[in-house]
Amino acid sequence: MPQAFVPSVETALDLESLTADVVALAMKAGASDAEAVVREGDEFSVNVRMGEVETLKESGSRGLGLRVFRGKRSASASTSDLTADGIRQLVDGAMALAKVTEEDPFTGLPETAEFGSLSGDLHLYYDDVYSLEGPERIEWARRAEAAALGADKRITNSDGGSFDAATGRMVLANSRGFVGGYRTSYVGVSAAPLAKDVNGQMQRDGWWSSARCFAHLESPESVGQEAARRTLRRLGARRVPTQRVPIVFAPEVARSLIGSVFEAASGDAIWRGASFLAGRLGSKIAAANLTIVDDNTMMLPTGAGGYGTSPFDGEGLPSQRTVVVEEGVLRSYLLNSYTARKLGMRSTHNASRGLAGTPGIGCGNLYLEPGTLSADAIIRDIAAGLYVTSLMGFGTNIVTGDYSRGATGLWIENGKLTHAVEEVTIAGNLAEMLMNVTSIGNDLEFRGSVASPTLRIDGMTVAGA
Repeated sequence: MPQAFVPSVETALDLESLTADVVALAMKAGASDAEAVVREGDEFSVNVRMGEVETLKESGSRGLGLRVFRGKRSASASTSDLTADGIRQLVDGAMALAKVTEEDPFTGLPETAEFGSLSGDLHLYYDDVYSLEGPERIEWARRAEAAALGADKRITNSDGGSFDAATGRMVLANSRGFVGGYRTSYVGVSAAPLAKDVNGQMQRDGWWSSARCFAHLESPESVGQEAARRTLRRLGARRVPTQRVPIVFAPEVARSLIGSVFEAASGDAIWRGASFLAGRLGSKIAAANLTIVDDNTMMLPTGAGGYGTSPFDGEGLPSQRTVVVEEGVLRSYLLNSYTARKLGMRSTHNASRGLAGTPGIGCGNLYLEPGTLSADAIIRDIAAGLYVTSLMGFGTNIVTGDYSRGATGLWIENGKLTHAVEEVTIAGNLAEMLMNVTSIGNDLEFRGSVASPTLRIDGMTVAGA
């Protein structure tokens, strides 16, 4: 099996020259400002089910995006054709679009003095993610699935084991002198077994490990065994009566609540008045034990860069740490240059950039600061409640704060986890939920760019039987 494409140093230098040349072409064509971005990447993915390869993908891609300005008019275009003719058509197309767009007084690049990039190696890229040959990558997927299948005789089927690896590069240049780029890498392994109880009812769950560096990846056996444990604890699940009880969110689901806070604090939602946090800057919006941080500069305990770490944002502003909520008080919205101008504020360096379109707003490493209690200690303090291990649906309205999600988990009785629970809905209002956070765990762990420890929220409704 051929090895996946990995960008070379020479390719990286070529891409930096390419973006600068495209900006120069746009300026020569009459743009008052211009910004170009190139993204390239490669990916390997295999899924094995019941020991046999079910899907296998190996691919590479490269694309170029251009944003041009004619005064207060702007337009963007993108292409995967990086030949001279393809680039010429890209520039001509973007310039033609800019002639017919409406003027926007808030559009434009950041000021020249604002551009910059973090110095030093942020450890975002490791070439060992492709250190395994193709057959060995497939074997890792098999090993994860086999460990899950062999954990218990009640596990009789599987949605598979998988192994994924990818590398990428992003280069950004603009007409105000900024040129920057960086490479990233990713590797992951997962398993998703199915178990059957004595009544023939099936349950499914899974687990995964991911890292920027292959050497930091957990073993496929440990991933498979944890996937099996999580699947087995769901056997015998049943509904519970409708009631108001404390809800304990496991870390892997608590992070979705932190993601909802990010959406509500995003500049796009704020300037439109489409968020329950609009006009609340400087106000108490959460319990005093709650602090949420967005840190685009963070390093993981392994020494690798965080999953949301980068040297600069999607507009070329240096990455930074922003405290969004501090001890319950809303301290900052999350802004790119456009939304900052709309609100009369300064960018928080949270611009995100694809190939086409204008920059959006993205988080870096967004997390809830951990508390001091273990998850077991939080559970021991509850007479009756629900420990939520998975959520379904998209039931968060950031305009009103109304929250309603399908949930599965484990019932808490007298401080202990008893039986599995399914087919229930948990409901509340996000504004009230943030105020009713009564316990925060000490188990913060990053398995993605958004993370949270165990979280206890009181006063929510479980709608069941």
